[in-house]
Amino acid sequence: MGSVVLLVISLAIILLGAEVFTNGVEWLGKELNLSEGAVGSILAAVGTALPETLIPVIAILFGGAAEGREIGIGAILGAPLMLSTLAMFVTGSAVVGFSRRRLHGTKVKVDTGVITRDLGFFLIVFTAAVLVGIVPWRRWQLFVAGLLVLSYLWYVYVTLNGETGMDNDVEGMRRCYFAFWKDNPSRNVIVFQVLAAIMLIIMGADTFVASVKDIARAYHVPAFILALIISPVATELPEKFNSLIWVSRGKDTLALGNITGAMVFQSSLIPALGIIMTDWRLGTGALISAVCALLAAGLLYFQTVREGHISASTLLLCGVFYGVFVLGVVEGVIR
Repeated sequence: MGSVVLLVISLAIILLGAEVFTNGVEWLGKELNLSEGAVGSILAAVGTALPETLIPVIAILFGGAAEGREIGIGAILGAPLMLSTLAMFVTGSAVVGFSRRRLHGTKVKVDTGVITRDLGFFLIVFTAAVLVGIVPWRRWQLFVAGLLVLSYLWYVYVTLNGETGMDNDVEGMRRCYFAFWKDNPSRNVIVFQVLAAIMLIIMGADTFVASVKDIARAYHVPAFILALIISPVATELPEKFNSLIWVSRGKDTLALGNITGAMVFQSSLIPALGIIMTDWRLGTGALISAVCALLAAGLLYFQTVREGHISASTLLLCGVFYGVFVLGVVEGVIR
C-alpha cells in the first residue's frame, strides 16, 4: 500500500512540474515570437513530453539492470502508444462535446502541412526505431540511433524556418506562474521557472521508478507492462488538457500539433536514448504496442492527406487501438 501511495504522490509531483514547465515554455514561445505551429509542435510538445523523457532515463541509469531496463523501455514505448491512440480519442471527444460552439463543428480544421509533416515523420522514424529492436546487430542499432537524433534536429530546423510570427494573444494564455502579478514577465524569470519545473519532474520521476519496481514485485506484474501503461497515462495528462482548451477555442492546429509534435519527439530522440542506453531488444508486448501506435497514426495521416481535415470519428476510432491493447494485457495475452 505504501508503494501505491508513493506512486500517486510521484505522479502528482510530475504533473505539477509538467504544468509549470508547459506554462513556462508557452511564455518562452511568446518571448521568442515563434509561430503557432512551432509552439504547438516543439515547445509545448517537448514541455509536456519531458516527464516521459526523464522517467526512462532515470529508470535505466538508476533503476537496476533488469528492472530498470524494463521500466525504461516500457515508458519509452508507452508514450507513442498513448499519444497516437488515447490522446487522440480524448481530443475527438472534446471536438464532439464542443461541436456546437465550434465554427467547423466536428471537423478538425488543421494546417495540413504541419500535421502531415508531424505524422509522416512519426511513421518513418518510429518504424525505424521498432525495426532495430528485432535486429540484434549492435552497430546497426547505434547507426539508426544517430539517424533518429539527426532526423529530429532536421525536424526542428524545418519547423522553425517554415513558419514565422505567432499571434501573441496574451489574453489566451495563463499568467506566468512565477510572475503572476506581471503582464509581461522577464525572460530570466521565465527561464528560472522552466528550470525549477525540470527539477520537480526529476524528483517525481525518481520516486515513480522506485514505486513501480516495488509494485511490480508485490503484485507479480511485469515492470515493462506496468510502466508502459501507468507512465504515459499519468504524464500525458498535460497534452490532453491543453488540447481540450485549444479545441474549445477552435485552435485545431495547436490542439493536434501539441500531440503530433510530442509524437515526433517520442519517436526519435527518446527511442535513440533507449537504443544507446540498453540492448534494445523488443519483446512481443513491445512490438504489439508499436504496431497499434503506427496503425492509429497511419489512419490519421491518410485522412489528412486525402481529405484535408480530420474528422472527430477518426480521432475516436484511434482509441479502439488502445482499448484492444489494454484488453490484451488484462486477458494475459500481452505480457
